[in-house]
Amino acid sequence: MTKLGVFLSLMMVSAVLGQHQFEVVTGKAFDSAMPKDFYLEGNAIPTAKRNAVLVHLPSGARALFSLIETSGYSADIIAKYVGMIITEGDVSICGQKVSVGSYGFGWARPGTGVDEPGKFSLYNQAGGKVTECVTPRDANLKAPRPLQVAISGSTAKLYYGKHYVELK
Repeated sequence: MTKLGVFLSLMMVSAVLGQHQFEVVTGKAFDSAMPKDFYLEGNAIPTAKRNAVLVHLPSGARALFSLIETSGYSADIIAKYVGMIITEGDVSICGQKVSVGSYGFGWARPGTGVDEPGKFSLYNQAGGKVTECVTPRDANLKAPRPLQVAISGSTAKLYYGKHYVELK
């Protein structure tokens, strides 16, 4: 095999291996994917670009997570939603397969400094509950951001403060 053949073979293996990991996407690809508003239950709710993250899933598809700005909306919307997800591929959230689509999520957390679990709730765009789960609190997380994704091999954790759900 020629040197070019070996190089191309290694590049193909690298590309295949790279498809089995989560990866945070930044720059122009992130900017292009980020919507200004997100539609939930008949409302166009502003997104928070500074509290958003775009992730390549192990399948190669992308998923966008963002907090949304619900102040000024009805009490029901404020109580129910803190963020949104748009996914181009299947992803496991709370141990449940979430298919291609767009979703709103809520996240109830105990008071500041309380080391207790929270509760994550995922809703379709019409407001129907898709799944929910208890979310552990990572007391060891230093300087948490409002929303972030931490990646470790083939799994990732979506954090809201110090509480998280696993993504697979």
